[in-house]
Amino acid sequence: MSSPATSSTSSIATTSVHVSALDGLVNVNSLFTIAVFVGLSLATPGQHSLEQRSACDASADVAKKLLVFEVVSFSFFLFSSLIAQGLKLALNLLNSKDVDEIFRAHINIKVLRWGMMASAVGSVMGCLFLMLSMVNVIQIRLGLLSCGSESAAQAVATLVTLVSSALLIYISTAIYAFWH
Repeated sequence: MSSPATSSTSSIATTSVHVSALDGLVNVNSLFTIAVFVGLSLATPGQHSLEQRSACDASADVAKKLLVFEVVSFSFFLFSSLIAQGLKLALNLLNSKDVDEIFRAHINIKVLRWGMMASAVGSVMGCLFLMLSMVNVIQIRLGLLSCGSESAAQAVATLVTLVSSALLIYISTAIYAFWH
């Protein structure tokens, strides 16, 4: 059986890790939110692609899809960040009455885990919709995939491969951490 001092030290370390993880999630979501607004600024109606053929210019439907995907992506990142901030608030307010005990919390671990998982799911969904919006930015700037734009196809293939790989690793890690 562990002594109260060991248990207290373990609680401080565990809570500190949770707060750090939540901080990281909020920071990453903030960066992705900036990317959302950059994507929105790159899509102007009637813009010609860099492809020399007018058949490769994106229609208004592509710009509409871009806008919808950007808004949905932003919504998921905001959802994720608000849950993470709420959990951080709970960890910091519920744990102590003393300023020196900011990293020790008495919170239901199941609530913390499910909240962190919900926040992670929000981030993953935000990334998926951000990726879809970036596909539309690529089509607006480099030419439609349907017209055979080689530059657009290469950019989309790279984007989908790297983002999907990173999300797979992120999801695997989150699930492992959730169950262990």
